[in-house]
Amino acid sequence: MAETRYWHPFADMGAVKDREVVIERGEDVWVWDDLGNRYFDATASLWYSNIGHGRHEIADAVAAQLKKIEAYSNFGDLSTAPTLELAQKLTDRAPMPSRLFLTSGGGDSIDVAVKVARRYWFELGQPDRTLLVSRTQGYHGTHGYGTAIGGIPANRVGFGPQVESEQVAHDSVEALEELIRRVGGERIAAFFIEPVIGAGGVYPPGHRYIEGVAALCKQHGILFVCDSVICGFGRLGSWYGIERFDVVPDMITFAKGVTSGYLPLGGVIIADTVAEPFFGDPGSPVLRHGATYAGHATCAAAALANIKILEDEGLIPRGREMEQPLFDALNALAGHPATGEVRGGTGTLAALDLDSELLARDPAALGRLVATARKTGVILRQLASGVAVSPPLTSTTEHFALITEALSAGLDAAAA
Repeated sequence: MAETRYWHPFADMGAVKDREVVIERGEDVWVWDDLGNRYFDATASLWYSNIGHGRHEIADAVAAQLKKIEAYSNFGDLSTAPTLELAQKLTDRAPMPSRLFLTSGGGDSIDVAVKVARRYWFELGQPDRTLLVSRTQGYHGTHGYGTAIGGIPANRVGFGPQVESEQVAHDSVEALEELIRRVGGERIAAFFIEPVIGAGGVYPPGHRYIEGVAALCKQHGILFVCDSVICGFGRLGSWYGIERFDVVPDMITFAKGVTSGYLPLGGVIIADTVAEPFFGDPGSPVLRHGATYAGHATCAAAALANIKILEDEGLIPRGREMEQPLFDALNALAGHPATGEVRGGTGTLAALDLDSELLARDPAALGRLVATARKTGVILRQLASGVAVSPPLTSTTEHFALITEALSAGLDAAAA
């Protein structure tokens, strides 16, 4: 194969440059490469293909919108019909009275949430509330603010000074309480939390953890920002994932499952209380922020078609219905000598770590696991110490059995 001209994200290009796998087509939970090999998509691509691949309903909706108008600027007083309809549908399904700010993806959404939080406090006469707090192992995209608040150290190395932020242990309410005591709650603009940590290793929250940190935020007037980019649109069995917990966020960032990846779209659900300073009389403060493609009409049409499928086929609650069968599929391998920790049970996503001693002794073992699983026909998501699965919500227990078989073969290869 000729050396590629394409620089892949998060890739060892020295290894990938002449060994690309070209995915050619997809149908429901399956994808095929250009050599005709079929794979079970155990990752829903990158956590996003919630309704599966090849849905003609979305293709038809996109084509119909393109025949009207592909998109138009949403700056100032301009918009398009599908954009306004989508704003109504998404806020109607939110857990709090809210407004919607649309973006092109999850990283964009995090930038919006940060800037809204800081500007909100500025408008309230508290300009020193600028500190951003997040959690270890958390992932919030790779834009400037997302890199700064990310809790995966490797993703921050080599990019120079970051925006001031603090990370606290992802599983400790007391760690957040201690940070607030140390720096002062009056300095903290917002706390960012994934309902289930995704790319950082699939860590479900401990019992009442989310309620505990939300209570601390409320006590100290800190904005509580839920990053539902991975956890939304059925992945945890509800629209935004956070509804499973007894909390009301101030903002919710989303992307991925809103269109099931058919077109790039993201956004931020912003509580009315936070949006209020910007929605008063004419002459109110202007949030001078927005992407060229914010509110893109064709992307909004894809999202509307996706939402209809999620509702018509009952896929939103399925994320919760299938969480235990998926966890069981991975837990079946807990006794394998190459297995470390197995995590899951909150939403249709789970992870299996390699045995830590094996990985330390043989760092290439994880690559062998993933490659062997792929040879058996299952695509897994490689993480720092193991693999994650987050299959389409249309998957069945029979498909989960394929994950168990592929992981078993992969663990044998890792241990060899």
